[in-house]
Amino acid sequence: MPRLARPSDAGALGELFHRAIREGESPYTEPQRAAWSPELRGATYWEARICGQAVVLEEREGQVLGFMSLDPEGCIDLAFILPHARGVGLFRTLYGAIEERALALGLARLWTHASLMAEPAFRSVGFRVIQRETVDLAGQTLRRAEMEKMLA
Repeated sequence: MPRLARPSDAGALGELFHRAIREGESPYTEPQRAAWSPELRGATYWEARICGQAVVLEEREGQVLGFMSLDPEGCIDLAFILPHARGVGLFRTLYGAIEERALALGLARLWTHASLMAEPAFRSVGFRVIQRETVDLAGQTLRRAEMEKMLA
């Protein structure tokens, strides 16, 4: 059952973000992954990064396995799952908690900039691609998709 993140979770979220990008299978090359997350950032960075967002996470036996965040405008800013926890419905569980929160806030639309890795998961819960995008990071170009889902 997902729960809301607490400030004390910031370090774990940062570690999960880094590991989710750098470990496991990915459509991105190693140089692209290194540009996206060049180093593990600490709790102070992550506290600032998620400030003002609702963050839901799933943990088992004290380990955070995945998290997703929602800003007040309806953007799902972050959605990351550890490689060994993928493919078992965790994305759908986290998304369900986010959508429930969005509906309670009266949001009519959710949107995100989905990585190539996350795009199929977002499609599976009803998102559609608005446009394809590229992002330049540290000399690398990463492809992604702007996606949306209407709630009303």
